[in-house]
Amino acid sequence: MHSRILYIHLPPFYPSLPCAGGKILSEKLSQLNFTIKIQNMRSVLLVFITLFITSFCWGQNHFGIFAGPQATTTSYKVNGVKQENKFKYGFMAGAGFKLPFEGKLYFAPALFYSMKGYKVNFTQYASPPDVNAIDNNTTIHCLELAALLQYDFSDQPGHVFIKGGPSLDFLLFGNEKYNLAGGGSIDRKMPFSLGSDYGHFSGNLLAQLGYESANGFVIFAQYTHGLANINNTDRGPQIRNRAYGISIGKYFSRKKIVIDTRNRE
Repeated sequence: MHSRILYIHLPPFYPSLPCAGGKILSEKLSQLNFTIKIQNMRSVLLVFITLFITSFCWGQNHFGIFAGPQATTTSYKVNGVKQENKFKYGFMAGAGFKLPFEGKLYFAPALFYSMKGYKVNFTQYASPPDVNAIDNNTTIHCLELAALLQYDFSDQPGHVFIKGGPSLDFLLFGNEKYNLAGGGSIDRKMPFSLGSDYGHFSGNLLAQLGYESANGFVIFAQYTHGLANINNTDRGPQIRNRAYGISIGKYFSRKKIVIDTRNRE
């Protein structure tokens, strides 16, 4: 007699399992998935923080600060249908380093606060924010940790540069206000969680074009392209941040410390 092996394939959407045991299994698998996700995010965060601290200890570096306004919006889709949205205005401010890497190429990590948000009108409905919401107006306070590469177009003290690279985006807290189809409106703090609502973590790609003067002053334009969906709810909307900003800043040279250990007569 030949034995047969029965393989059971679970669908991607585990809550659709009809039995109670399937529901419990679904919950356990979801918890496991989120645990793995958090562990991965912690690993990435540890790498970013290590690079940033190393940058501070690196000799021959330049430490700088920057700040400026930005216009933010989102790529917002419900059931694959793009929703109409408008810009909101916020700002960014932070600090970073410029470290020699190879020739005119530099490593330029940065840590900065970013106020984002969006205004969206719905033709398709989903939660968050609410299946009865017809629009949403949000303000989100974020902290970004970026690992950027900078290329200077000239060896001269005053020069044009470009920067680019990924950033890890921490959505700290936010507020949303929306109107309901049946009348009335809701103004509340945005709900963040691991298994539903909005997520605390996101990822972006940053691109900058700017000018650095001989005395260390900089001005640059920045584009932020959100890669990750900030919504955690199953079958919910696809929400990816976008931002366009301009900032000014100043680099402060940090001289390398040399200790003379030679014996003196």
